[in-house]
Amino acid sequence: MDYAENILGTIGNTPMVKMNKIVEDIDALVLAKYETFNPGNSVKDRMAVKMVEDAEAKGLLKPGGTIIEGTSGNTGMGLALAAIVKGYKMICVMSDKQSKEKMDILRAVGSEVVVCPTDVEPDDPQSYYSTSRRLAEETPNSWYVNQYDNLANREAHYESTGPEIWKQTDGKVTHFVVGVGTGGTISGVGKYLKEKNPDIKVWGIDTYGSVFKKYHETGEFDEKEIYPYVTEGIGEDILPKNVDFDVIDGFTKVTDKDAAVYTQKLSKEEGFFLGNSAGAAVKGLLQLKEHFTKDDVVVVLFHDHGSRYVGKMYNDDWMRKMGYID
Repeated sequence: MDYAENILGTIGNTPMVKMNKIVEDIDALVLAKYETFNPGNSVKDRMAVKMVEDAEAKGLLKPGGTIIEGTSGNTGMGLALAAIVKGYKMICVMSDKQSKEKMDILRAVGSEVVVCPTDVEPDDPQSYYSTSRRLAEETPNSWYVNQYDNLANREAHYESTGPEIWKQTDGKVTHFVVGVGTGGTISGVGKYLKEKNPDIKVWGIDTYGSVFKKYHETGEFDEKEIYPYVTEGIGEDILPKNVDFDVIDGFTKVTDKDAAVYTQKLSKEEGFFLGNSAGAAVKGLLQLKEHFTKDDVVVVLFHDHGSRYVGKMYNDDWMRKMGYID
């Protein structure tokens, strides 16, 4: 008989899918690493379980403990699944710009959700970074995950996502394109792929209001680059330790409007019902098309599922209100 011992055993080995209509202007073969097939419907399941197991091994997370994390939703879901299977409590701290669906889904799997304002500095006591740390200090027998600086995050992708991409493309991958938030996916996958073939190019998708692109190009952390943005799951107003800028060849920035519009396009033109960062990733891919040739194999990773965004990017009333469609 072929079965998993529990839901965590179904994480990984996600499919690779050829993209067609939406990338018809790109000469290369474009393949989507389709991470919504993970049980929590996102790539974050991989690193969530890795971080929990790492904390258990180090004695940071003890039986009956409480896991506390600031999340845009997907890491929280992966951690919640691990908490259910392993017998922990889960507190997710989120900013108020995240979709209602994400909050409802986390509550549906038994997590407590604490909502914080988006438009505050990272070190403001109300920010979701500060609130997460404070709750961890106040809660007995708790563990603050800190996915931004917890290097088990990028190790998960070095150990699983990178090898899967290499194997699924038979080592023919030439470019890897992915949205960057905590930096775990791009850094772990990028490190693995470049060890296999140093000529592989690794491109990060950033958003306006985030510091990554300018910092990568100039080494300057420019606070004037930071302002609130709508796109969920990518970009940062901090420099997470998980971002290994040495394995990243470059960034391209995508507007909130383009990210939202291309999220809908993916659904209607490819049948890819994906999240907001996927729209940003595919628009960024199109912006980079002059870097690709007909012999290239370009892999773009899509993070999460469209069900998290039905009240936003998939709602035409919301899209009109935001000025993204007529």
